[in-house]
Amino acid sequence: MSGSLRADRPYVPAGIVAIPIRTRLVRPGDDLAALIQESVAGIAQTGDVLAVSETAVAIAQRQAVAAEYVRPSRLALLLSRHAGAMATVSQPESLQIVIDNVGASKVVYAAIMQVLGRLAGKRGMFYEIMGDAIAAIDGYTGTMPPFERMIVFAPQNPDAFAQSVFERTGFACTIVDANDLSTAKVLGASAGVNREGVADALLSNPHGNGDEQTPIVVLKWRGDGASPLVGQQ
Repeated sequence: MSGSLRADRPYVPAGIVAIPIRTRLVRPGDDLAALIQESVAGIAQTGDVLAVSETAVAIAQRQAVAAEYVRPSRLALLLSRHAGAMATVSQPESLQIVIDNVGASKVVYAAIMQVLGRLAGKRGMFYEIMGDAIAAIDGYTGTMPPFERMIVFAPQNPDAFAQSVFERTGFACTIVDANDLSTAKVLGASAGVNREGVADALLSNPHGNGDEQTPIVVLKWRGDGASPLVGQQ
């Protein structure tokens, strides 16, 4: 089953208990699998699913850059002034990285289509055209020093990382992107995880979006019968 994005059920499904796990600050180059193993010891059990924040994985993989190291072009400065509230496009440094990745012509085209779309009563054309080029970058909205000015990219090979955590810990693992807008997406998972079920279980964002320092959530099944979170491909 492919990754899922759900916004229609903003609650933890009955029978699932979500336990946020506080850890030390994750830093670039960390052995994150070892940190996960240490942090869930005595808490996670066979049949549980670990949900690991994509930001923590990306930072450990050094997939981030300080905004101060990015010099915005005139195009990035111009477009960011007229952008909406979405961090990536309202921040010239983040938008410059998008321009560097896909080219100025595509960004200009998407911006023009955004304007035309609004005139026609259709919103979101810019994000629809840019697709993963936007989704793969989180602007600097963090609250945890020293990362409050870090632009974080998508984690590399999230399926492989999740599988490596499973092989190391014995617990099913997912890499997730959740927020306080009641949306959750599974970017990667170890074999046998029901990705859609995990996404539903994270719609209330038990990780938190502030300074909770809880990049891991242990999902436990306390309902009748087999867990709906594991046992499917």
